[in-house]
Amino acid sequence: MAERNVHSMGFFGRKSLFSMFSITSIMFMLSLLFVLRSTGRRHLFYLNILPKSKILALSEEGYSQSSAQIDEYSKKGTLKKYNLFKCNPSKQVLKVFMYNLPPQFHFELLGWKAEEKSVWPDIRNTIPEYPGGLNLQHSIEYWLTLDLLSSEFADNLDGRSAIRVHNSSEADVVFVPFFSSISYNRFSKLKPGQKTSTNALLQEKLVSFVTAQEEWKRSGGKDHIIVAHHPNSLLDARMKLWPAIFVLSDFGRYPPTIANVKKDVIAPYKHVIRNYGNDTSGFDRRPTLLYFQGAIYRKDGGTIRQELFYMLKDEKDVHFSFGSILKNGVKQATQGMHSSKFCLNIAGDTPSSNRLFDAIASHCVPVIISDEIELPYEDILDYSEFCIFVSTSDALKENFLINFIRNITKEEWTGMWARLKEIENLFEYRYPSKDNDAVQMIWQAIARKVPAINLKLHKSWRYSRAPVSKEIGLKSFPMPKNIL
Repeated sequence: MAERNVHSMGFFGRKSLFSMFSITSIMFMLSLLFVLRSTGRRHLFYLNILPKSKILALSEEGYSQSSAQIDEYSKKGTLKKYNLFKCNPSKQVLKVFMYNLPPQFHFELLGWKAEEKSVWPDIRNTIPEYPGGLNLQHSIEYWLTLDLLSSEFADNLDGRSAIRVHNSSEADVVFVPFFSSISYNRFSKLKPGQKTSTNALLQEKLVSFVTAQEEWKRSGGKDHIIVAHHPNSLLDARMKLWPAIFVLSDFGRYPPTIANVKKDVIAPYKHVIRNYGNDTSGFDRRPTLLYFQGAIYRKDGGTIRQELFYMLKDEKDVHFSFGSILKNGVKQATQGMHSSKFCLNIAGDTPSSNRLFDAIASHCVPVIISDEIELPYEDILDYSEFCIFVSTSDALKENFLINFIRNITKEEWTGMWARLKEIENLFEYRYPSKDNDAVQMIWQAIARKVPAINLKLHKSWRYSRAPVSKEIGLKSFPMPKNIL
């Protein structure tokens, strides 16, 4: 009996020793972790206390799907089509500092006359009109400038993607309000007595003004936004202002070192023809299979137009003819696109044209034949849902294009036609702008560039200050800056 008690005491003693050892080890590890945390450098940063952080912050409302809804998506096999990490765009407000450029760079080009020392028109009373016709297709800087001006008077900022701020240190980007497209369209030709055109003089003054500003010097221009939507606009200044983000129609007349899809933003043209409101036409009520009307004989990459003209001109349900906006050109194009199933968008002198956006407004499925084209918002918008893409080499094969189009079924066309009606708002320029229209979509596209801009700036500032030597007789020397 005594022997049994001795064994029991030994067993319980070993258990107690093991428990004490375990507790002591855990306490030691916790103490060590506490010491390391208290002496180490803190790495936790809160986005909401960092400058320019709003554009990076994810809204809690962005995660709008409950776990039950997610499970339901998974069961249906559609989870892959739903982006669980998509944030709410309305919560990403881009803060824009706009230079108070003299009126000669913007609204004065439209005929507006400044009163006293006022730089901007009072848009609550009068809005200067932009010239009509084909001028309108490149009027992007006009709409963006109006939107920034109106953000100061708006009672409700819901749905806005950008607001104007007057302190550049608070801004995400700096906007340069030069109406470059109308400057080229209206003032690039020499007037009697001029040796240099008004357009060229304005660009020279613009470069002098912008590069002298502290905001430009601070960033080297990387956070500046300059609109040059007309392919020939800003011809003289672009080589000097290239670090800025350009808002362009395409990259057709820019070397890749000056403008490219990584750095810059592609904006849609403002369509010229009338929207197709209350469109219930459908497949069978659009008698023309394929439609093109415009300039046929072009240079550079546009020579494909004349080749396709000779291939398609005798097809009975194809309309392929020369046309312009003169006389009843716009009315004819509107009627033609509204009654056609497919609308050709062929490369001209440059990869893009307004014809694509006319087709979208008409719900006429675009057939894009332009190998070098870049499209607005393509990082978030899948154009294959409502456009047909054909390579130039395939399009020039005998009967390839017409056979390809004829083999698209009614059901396939109807799906693309329905999708066109869903997304057409993304390409509409308005004042006042509306949620997710072209104005807001461009601001959102610029906002998506901000993290990359900040990365470039922060890296370029690594060696921006020279080390100060404490040794007598030695002077500090400038460290090389990163070239980005």
